Amino acid sequence: MMEAPATEEKPALKVLLCSPRGFCAGVVRAIDTVEQALARYGAPVYVRHEIVHNRYVVESLKAKGAVFVEELDEIPDTDAPVIFSAHGVPKSIPAEAQKRNLFALDATCPLVTKVHREAEIHNKRGRDIVLIGHADHPEVVGTVGQLPAGAITLVQSVDEVARFVPRDPARLAYVTQTTLSVDDTAGIVTALKARFPHIHGPHKEDICYATTNRQEVVKKVAPMVEAMVVVGSPNSSNTQRLKEVAERAGCPRAALVQRAGDIDWSVFGSIASLGVTAGASAPEVLVEDMFFPLPRVLRGPEAAE
Repeated sequence: MMEAPATEEKPALKVLLCSPRGFCAGVVRAIDTVEQALARYGAPVYVRHEIVHNRYVVESLKAKGAVFVEELDEIPDTDAPVIFSAHGVPKSIPAEAQKRNLFALDATCPLVTKVHREAEIHNKRGRDIVLIGHADHPEVVGTVGQLPAGAITLVQSVDEVARFVPRDPARLAYVTQTTLSVDDTAGIVTALKARFPHIHGPHKEDICYATTNRQEVVKKVAPMVEAMVVVGSPNSSNTQRLKEVAERAGCPRAALVQRAGDIDWSVFGSIASLGVTAGASAPEVLVEDMFFPLPRVLRGPEAAE
């Protein structure tokens, strides 16, 4: 009588759940803006660009009556609300909305708006501005679009710092995309300060608190586990940075997945420890100390001044 082949026993899996993780206050504010507009004014509510970079959030809002467009010319003449995404928009977009008498609601994250205001102040003081960021990311497009063409130069790497030639090295400032890796920006900032010792930086770091604290936790957990799962969308900058931070911090394998069903366990093999985190736009219940109020028109009577 033949014996049945022994089945390979896998070790018990120890899961380390990073905290904080998931939704940040700016994302909560943006999603609430769409949901409150739907509740107050009914469908449709138009949203320019994905309100946040997460497919499941977008699909959920679509099912409730949100209509997502890339440009305002896709929106018919309407009294329905038109919402700008959390990433921010160039100044030309609100101007176009006003010209068309559209009912516009701005869901830009207040931390992104802070960067916009910093850039405007530097420009008024006659400084050329360097923006540390990724080309074509909507936040970068929105920040560059706050000022006239040529006022802001995008720098994506230390090599680009070496090639950058300002009009006046003594009148120079920098701002950064909020969702980048702290480590990525640190190298570029160091290079800028080495070339231009008098460059003006932000009063506070432009990397948002949610990006920073999520990365710091991942740095601590990554060396303690054999693999790390980052939940979020591939087009989410802060989520991509979490994966990179995990890899740089010593985690042998890191994967970005949109849902549990996307995990390829064959890649991880028989691991005994796993870290789990989620990008700031990934839909997971999370309570944070930071709170941003909704646009004034959507606030309840208790918020009246």
